Amino acid sequence: MRGFLRTAVWLYRRSGGKLGGKMFGAPVLLLTTTGRKSGRSWTVPLMYQTDGDRWVIIASNGGSARHPAWWLNLRSQPDASVQIGRQTYLVTAVETAGEDRERLWRQMADMYKGYDGYARKTTRQIPVVVLQRR
Repeated sequence: MRGFLRTAVWLYRRSGGKLGGKMFGAPVLLLTTTGRKSGRSWTVPLMYQTDGDRWVIIASNGGSARHPAWWLNLRSQPDASVQIGRQTYLVTAVETAGEDRERLWRQMADMYKGYDGYARKTTRQIPVVVLQRR
């Protein structure tokens, strides 16, 4: 899986998002976090949507019982960066709650039907995360 992700990130960066900029018809950004244990930078491609001037991502990990590593990194260090196309932005990650979470979950699940299936597959509440520009 790491090899696939590295290749996807490389293609996205080389093409400015022309290759790898869509997944299941949804737009993709590159999220770069700081490893909570290693201190190294880690980049992953994620589907997203906009909500005003924020970007919304889902920490689904395919419905696994465990959170994805990138979310654990953001909980430890919420400052990160995103690349959308050829543009890079510094962001701060915030987990949503309550009505905001439910509204954004529905928006994301309407875009990609797999999210509802992931939620049924796991007992954890899947985080809905907003990335705000710094």
